[in-house]
Amino acid sequence: MDRIWIPSYQPGVPADVDTLQYSSIPQMLEESFQRYSERPAFTNMGQTLSFAEIDARSRRFAAYLQHDLKLNKGDRIALMMPNILQYPIALFGALRAGLVVVSINPLYTSRELKHQLQDSGAKAMVIFANAAHTLEQVIDQTAVEHVIVTSIGDLLKFPKSLLVNLVLRHVKKMVPRWNIPRARSFRHALKARSEGEFRPIDITQADTAFLQYTGGTTGTAKGAVLSHGNMIANMVQARAWINPLVKEGHDIIITALPLYHIFSLTANCFVFSSIGALNVLITNPRDIPAFIKELGRWRFTAITGVNTLFNALLNNESFKTLDFSSLTLTLGGGMAVQKDVAERWQSVTGHALIEAYGLTETSPAALMNPMSLRNYNGYIGLPISSTLVDIRDDKNQSLALGETGEICIKGPQVMQGYWQRPEDTAEVTTEDGYFRTGDLGFMTERGFVKLVDRKKDMILVSGFNVYPNEIEDVVAAIPGVLECAAIGIPDAKSGEVPKLFVVRKDPALTPEAIIQHCRENLTSYKIPRQIEFRDDLPKTPVGKVLRRNLQ
Repeated sequence: MDRIWIPSYQPGVPADVDTLQYSSIPQMLEESFQRYSERPAFTNMGQTLSFAEIDARSRRFAAYLQHDLKLNKGDRIALMMPNILQYPIALFGALRAGLVVVSINPLYTSRELKHQLQDSGAKAMVIFANAAHTLEQVIDQTAVEHVIVTSIGDLLKFPKSLLVNLVLRHVKKMVPRWNIPRARSFRHALKARSEGEFRPIDITQADTAFLQYTGGTTGTAKGAVLSHGNMIANMVQARAWINPLVKEGHDIIITALPLYHIFSLTANCFVFSSIGALNVLITNPRDIPAFIKELGRWRFTAITGVNTLFNALLNNESFKTLDFSSLTLTLGGGMAVQKDVAERWQSVTGHALIEAYGLTETSPAALMNPMSLRNYNGYIGLPISSTLVDIRDDKNQSLALGETGEICIKGPQVMQGYWQRPEDTAEVTTEDGYFRTGDLGFMTERGFVKLVDRKKDMILVSGFNVYPNEIEDVVAAIPGVLECAAIGIPDAKSGEVPKLFVVRKDPALTPEAIIQHCRENLTSYKIPRQIEFRDDLPKTPVGKVLRRNLQ
């Protein structure tokens, strides 16, 4: 395949990277622990741990898993926590012990949790106390033998640790009563005199590192099998791409997206740890005033997020008073970045919001815009190093430049398949090894890809394709609109017509004003036929709007 995008790469970014420079994630971590031992690695709620401290604690936790819990290489361990210091310790410890990490959303209901535990066959689980009652309801229907429970404030210094846990439990009532007789505490795991020292495990790139479950917004959640090789490849690819904007051992990255999400896991946790950066863990990014207050404490150099997160920050006046002089990298992914949000971000911070594209199944990065981008360009980027992207039709035929079809990806970061689902794996894998993303887009002559929409979200009006993203981009530019989402609804005459859901910033905004704005910016068949005002929109925990729920 002719890689027409290579000439558009920023100078210094290679066409291909060495994906074999590390045999496993633990090998990469060991290098960082030694090289940056005295540097701060993770901070949360006023407590900071250095790389040396993370090294020691994760090693101790790995020994506990090996010797006390008798877990063996390949056993699955589920992690169900928000962004707190316990997360990287448990994560790194599990990987060092050769276990397969199953990332679980801490807001899951008992039904969702049961499915993921049953499907993965997890034998152990680290869970924060706020969700322990959910596990209690389903644990007897799973293979979980070992439960390690932690409270949010456990690793903070005394007396703050005690105060935080007491307030969450007794004042805010955020920790429902639970009873799991065989549960042990995370503190106990770190302090326990294990029966033996940590025993390094022989791990290769072919070994599985994660069962990373898809969101399940289009059906039952499936576990993407991500090997150490997949993850290492994507770390090396991303590191080569962002290299012009980062400085080894000096960066401070804001980690508001949850670490159980593949974007935050790979980009913030692994890539930035590999260059000695400090991760500022935000436990509750939905509390925007508290989030902004925390931002004010740091001369942060990088921040990752999704469109809704950036929009929420921009809609708070306090955000505009922050010092952005050290900021060099703002990376948006997880969902389409809207033009209005990107332009307002640049106006407020003085820095471009650079859009990237990826999926759980691609570890996640597949396309990124050059770091030299000065203004929002409306594209999700170029295929990153060692990655092929092809735009194909329903018959798996390559389309010409400029033609819209399904975005298909091939590269070392693409998953091994869906866990115990060979038919689902075959459905998304072409005969020549490309992963069919389910997203529609087109490629320009310079190799930039424009994301049009999700294939399943497309609205068909009298035979014409209407993409919700286009309608949402137009409506989001109205000053009185806070958020919006478009879907297709049945229509006897046209088959389908667009319906728009709007969260107002200005209570005086009327449907008529929105329709008039749409008439000025959209062809008639793309104009919403119905408008419904709502107090909020259904979203995933990372902020992606759930159009399926609106249906």
